[in-house]
Amino acid sequence: MKLIVDSGSTKSDWVLVRADNSRKGFSTMGFNPYFHNETTIANAILQHEELKNVRTDIDAVHYYGAGCSSKSLRSVVENALQSAFVNATISVDHDLTACAYSTYDGAPGISCILGTGSNSCHFDGEKVVEEVPALAYILGDEGSGSYYGKQLLSAYLYKTLPDHIHQSFFEEYGLSKDDILENVYMKPNANVYIASFMKFASKHRDDPYFENMVYEGMKKFMQTHVCCYKDHKTVNVHFIGSIGYYFERELRKAAEELRISVGTIIKKPIDGLVQYHMNYAKQQTA
Repeated sequence: MKLIVDSGSTKSDWVLVRADNSRKGFSTMGFNPYFHNETTIANAILQHEELKNVRTDIDAVHYYGAGCSSKSLRSVVENALQSAFVNATISVDHDLTACAYSTYDGAPGISCILGTGSNSCHFDGEKVVEEVPALAYILGDEGSGSYYGKQLLSAYLYKTLPDHIHQSFFEEYGLSKDDILENVYMKPNANVYIASFMKFASKHRDDPYFENMVYEGMKKFMQTHVCCYKDHKTVNVHFIGSIGYYFERELRKAAEELRISVGTIIKKPIDGLVQYHMNYAKQQTA
């Protein structure tokens, strides 16, 4: 049996593939080696009863995760997975690779992440190329949940939100400046906390304030992370992640203005990732 895993900073999706190709899905907290050490990751896995029960039966784990962009960061996750699945061969790669694999339709294209964070790559079926780096939620993550969440929280604290939105936000959350600053600057997983306020934006997504904010962020993302590829006007550009999925209208508007052809838009890559391993990955190893 093998496990295929896609982990963002907020949530991890696991699929157990049995020898007869039957599947079973699980979910755990999200892992990111920037914020979680080996012990935290291993303990979270072993606290999941169903994963714990099959841990010695797993012979391969294919893990794709946020933050797994360097050898040292990947090793954090590799060691955690190896301690949890003692009989398995462990493979750890970047969530950007999962994005490329899960949206691959047999033709070269550009694949983008628009979730808690953001990123992009070009995939021709063999090689994943990242033209510009992802700079995470402080310096980058254009178009992501953390990107918009920062704008929303800043505008709320600066009292520059439209009055009706400010009042609605206060009634829903009742947050003080101290509450927000403590969560952002003193507690772990600030990026996830900041991005969590996109639920509020989604609830009010038809308000012109959020329509414009999201549209401008989508445009900024594409100008930075899509237009950097020479063939961005001739290949399909695919998107995964909750922000791209729930704000498809603003995404398509920005893409049309930039003459970008939108391909697949999916919320979670795990199903496409499993299909890739069942189809294309097998062909490559045949």
